[in-house]
Amino acid sequence: MNPKHAAADANRPFVRGAQALPSERPFNAGRPSKPPVTKVPTAIVYCEGNFAKIDGKTANGLVRHSEAYRILSVIDAVHAGRDSGQILDEVSNHIPIFGDLEQAVVHEATIPATLIYGMAPSNGKLSLEDRGVVLDAIALGMNIVSGLHEYLGDDPEIASAAEAGKVTIRDIRKPRPSKDMRLFDGSVGDVGAIRIAVLGTDCAIGKRTTATILASALNARGIKTVLVGTGQTGLMQGAKYGVAMDAVPPQFCCGELERAIVSASQREQPDVILIEGQGALSHPAFCTSAFILRGSQPNAVILQHAPKRAHRCDFPNMAMPDPGDEIALIEAFADTKVIGMTINHEGMTETAVNSAIGDYARDLGLPVTDALSRPTAHLIELVLSAYPQLRLIPVVATE
Repeated sequence: MNPKHAAADANRPFVRGAQALPSERPFNAGRPSKPPVTKVPTAIVYCEGNFAKIDGKTANGLVRHSEAYRILSVIDAVHAGRDSGQILDEVSNHIPIFGDLEQAVVHEATIPATLIYGMAPSNGKLSLEDRGVVLDAIALGMNIVSGLHEYLGDDPEIASAAEAGKVTIRDIRKPRPSKDMRLFDGSVGDVGAIRIAVLGTDCAIGKRTTATILASALNARGIKTVLVGTGQTGLMQGAKYGVAMDAVPPQFCCGELERAIVSASQREQPDVILIEGQGALSHPAFCTSAFILRGSQPNAVILQHAPKRAHRCDFPNMAMPDPGDEIALIEAFADTKVIGMTINHEGMTETAVNSAIGDYARDLGLPVTDALSRPTAHLIELVLSAYPQLRLIPVVATE
């Protein structure tokens, strides 16, 4: 298999019929099925005041897909009493939202095993109110999972409470000791799988969601695919391979990502390796996209863009880039090719999504789709049109 080979029709736009957004039809396509309830610990996700918002992206991701934890409920008083799937995708997922920790715990027959801090605030720190919730959960005997830049296991009060309560604290972003990190050595170039990075024009724009749906769809098609996580949410969801890139010292970022990709290749022997993107290459507040491009040496890139987003998250004076400019930057920065674009339809009507897909496909000369509101066949075709040799892999029969 030659991962550099691309089909002549890679730039062909998709032929699409009228499709409804999640608000108009159930979203099932591409969503990974829930794992057996007996194989993973139970968890409540804390997301006070931020569920279905940008800073609640960790909770949003976990209620959509989680292999590592069985999500029982979400805590957010703003949406208390409602179904989290209805709030997020307007499709019931039977994961309720409660106003506080007590209500969430009382709802269960036994105390859940874990409290997951489901927010990604821009300052990366725990508020005084949130600290109280974490301590209350520890007092109930619940383990704590956090993706904050502030490591809860290093906090004297929280660590002491956890030790007394004989519970664990899992700081997702805490990297391995520097002495155990590795530098980039070029071994990623020997990986036989096609490597595709899912990058974006901003942070919190849906890169992980698109990558997760694509991985599931390709695997269901019979194309063995491994997703390498690069952020806290993907690792919480259960990504078997990955590293929280923004917590690794810069000199080790490329090497640590390379380690994860090489390990995935050697252990899984996949046809495709998807690499979750972080931030945006053009975004001055992030450097992780540059490390991802350098460390993964991707054969191809899929770009995620939100057409109605006027400015970068948390940067109201920083306009969103044109996707054509982002594509040019990516292809100038790395020896790779953008093979298609996916849309985040936030703030868009069905008509607007239809127009955006058609307009971008025409203007960019690339296939364009929406991973959440369009059939996953369109997302799969984006990859197959660029790598037609994957069509030779037998399709898995479905019942």
